Amino acid sequence: MKAMTISNYGENATFEYTEVESPTLKNGQVVIKISASSINTVDTMIRSMGKDLPFSPATPAILGMDFAGTIEKVGEGVTKFSIGDEVYGCAGGLGDLQGTLADYIAADSKLIALKPKNLSMKEAAALPLVGITAYEGLIRANVKSGQKVLVHGGTGGVGHVAVQLAKHFGADVYATISNNKQADIVKSYGAKSINYKLESVEDYVKKHTNGAGFDVVYDSVGGDNLLKSFEATALNGQVATTVSLNTLDLSTMHFKGLSLHVVFMLIPMIHNYKREQHGDILSNITKIAEAGDLKPLLDEQQFSLKHVGEAYARLESGNAIGKVIVEN
Repeated sequence: MKAMTISNYGENATFEYTEVESPTLKNGQVVIKISASSINTVDTMIRSMGKDLPFSPATPAILGMDFAGTIEKVGEGVTKFSIGDEVYGCAGGLGDLQGTLADYIAADSKLIALKPKNLSMKEAAALPLVGITAYEGLIRANVKSGQKVLVHGGTGGVGHVAVQLAKHFGADVYATISNNKQADIVKSYGAKSINYKLESVEDYVKKHTNGAGFDVVYDSVGGDNLLKSFEATALNGQVATTVSLNTLDLSTMHFKGLSLHVVFMLIPMIHNYKREQHGDILSNITKIAEAGDLKPLLDEQQFSLKHVGEAYARLESGNAIGKVIVEN
């Protein structure tokens, strides 16, 4: 089969379009013809950092985690899926798991689910990693109907899904943005936008919560922005974050009695730990999407498999709005 491979890691690592062995089907797996995949920040981190990350694949490597495609072979022990099923998932590109920048992947059936029927392959491929991340963070933060939820990075990969899922769960949702285009996107999801460049945390907390703070804050920005999340959260409130690789003063968190939930959704893949939970979450996301409550935001620029290097550059540029998609 054809695949995009890299022979070395580093900022200047390049992809090569090569012929490789097709994947071998093992028990519990399905072989999937990949129609589309999406690029995530962790993919670009692996390419640039390589061995500095303990879960990077050995080179030559096929990267890529998210995909949507059609099952062509079913292994022993697989009962939920059949040949011809259209599925999606986050199932490769880590350790010894072959990535998705290829014609085919042999995926652990626990990590996939039936694709939403009302979404295209490109749309479905955009969802797995960010969808699972957003869903897990909100569930762990115990989001409830009627609560006020703030999502930092409301049009980002994780953020735009978190906004829609929080609305689905019945919350009153707010999202930080930086320009009018992003404000329009957030409004289309039924949420209220907050321009963080124009309003301080103190100002928008006072404006939208009468100074009490938000019940739940989902921080998909991370870094020092976590301190803003603590500031924006109500007493005994919940904070979920996807980026906590830093050193921070937790005094505000302590004196407000906050709970912090760090979401690292790669754990089941890296450690082969409760992988069925990812399949279950994706099945729930399928139902939510088919109910019309979730639609992925795709970046306007699209790329073919042969131009995956340009897709990585697009994401790294910071100019992409929504998920960057690669079509096979």
